[in-house]
Amino acid sequence: MTQLLEKVFAQASRLSEIEQNALAKWLLNELTSEKRWDTAFAESEAALEKLSNEALSEHKNKKSKPLDPDRL
Repeated sequence: MTQLLEKVFAQASRLSEIEQNALAKWLLNELTSEKRWDTAFAESEAALEKLSNEALSEHKNKKSKPLDPDRL
C-alpha cells in the first residue's frame, strides 16, 4: 500500500462509523465504475479506430468543417 493511501485510511479511520461506511460505499462504486469504463473502452477499440480513420479521411478530403461552439 502506498504512503498516500495509508494516510487516507488513517484519516478515514477517525470518521464516524456512518461516515466510514459512506466513504467505503463511494470508493467501491468508483472502483466498479472505473472498471466498467476500462472494459467498455477496451471492447470499443476497433470501433473507435474505424471512426477515427473515417474522420481523418473526411478531413483530408476537405469534407470536414471547423467546430463552431455557438452552433452546438
